[in-house]
Amino acid sequence: MNIKELTPRMGNVELVAEIADIGEVREFNKFGKSGRVATARLKDDTGEIELSLWNEQIDQFGKGDTIKVANGYVKEYQGEMQLTTGMRGSIELVKKGEKQEKPAAAENSEQTEVQKAAQKLALEEERIDED
Repeated sequence: MNIKELTPRMGNVELVAEIADIGEVREFNKFGKSGRVATARLKDDTGEIELSLWNEQIDQFGKGDTIKVANGYVKEYQGEMQLTTGMRGSIELVKKGEKQEKPAAAENSEQTEVQKAAQKLALEEERIDED
């Protein structure tokens, strides 16, 4: 099935598409349980549609990955169609996308953490040498 073939309230959707982008992760609390949700934008040769990623799905998939949605459901929200897996659907990885470059801020953060760990190790070695 292609994205252009989807219509609101369509169920049992099977679709293979690429994740073009993933929005910010939002945390929520419903009925005393916390969770996370993010909106991914899927694309294929025929169009684009938003897909809700829930909890662990957010960590399993990334930008550029090709995924297969099975037993999905199309809903409409504020005039836009959205695809969701709900409780009965699933998403599986078909092909991992090209490794994405990390933003400079993330690299600097990781480098800082490595530097801190190295400094801590050096201090511990100095203490052992002094004894």
